[in-house]
Amino acid sequence: MNKIFRALLNYLIKGALVVLPLGAAIFLIYWIISKIDYALNLSDVIWVDQAGNPIYIPGLGIVSILVLLLLAGIIVTNFVTEPIYNWFSRWLDRLPIFNFIYHSVKDLAEAFVGDEKKFSEPVIVEINEFGLKQIGFLTQKDLARIGHPGEVAVYFPFSYSFAGQLCIISVDKVKPLKMSAGEAMKFVVSGGVSHLETHHPEG
Repeated sequence: MNKIFRALLNYLIKGALVVLPLGAAIFLIYWIISKIDYALNLSDVIWVDQAGNPIYIPGLGIVSILVLLLLAGIIVTNFVTEPIYNWFSRWLDRLPIFNFIYHSVKDLAEAFVGDEKKFSEPVIVEINEFGLKQIGFLTQKDLARIGHPGEVAVYFPFSYSFAGQLCIISVDKVKPLKMSAGEAMKFVVSGGVSHLETHHPEG
């Protein structure tokens, strides 16, 4: 009887290890998409039924934002010239708070998906005299123009969070990691419990 119970318990645990992460990932993605769709969905404002009740069309908000992004990309690529871009930048400079938020979000988005990705160089940094090390991402290699020659900027993401902190560190304390940026981010965000891929030397 005890063997049967232990076997069932073992199956239950193994099933949970498969189902729970999968279910949590699906639920999180669904929750994020649902929130975005609800926030951007204007179907219940535009359409009503015969009784005058608003009609909500699921998914229309996501489709709307995808179409908007596609149109914006086409316009910026084919019609926005450098003089127009410079005029827009000067106009934004007149709106200090909006300009700060706009450029902060723009720089963060470009760091992940832009042509010059910033979170692409994982490094390990010795942060105290006891040899304690922390994994981060090299974001600026030369800080001489702000009065810190020989120092670099490293972003340290927090475990189980999308937040992090930026630190200025002497370049001799920073060493490159033999892992991809995606692997490094997953390793840090998971608190170090994610599996490490084996990297074989080339040649």
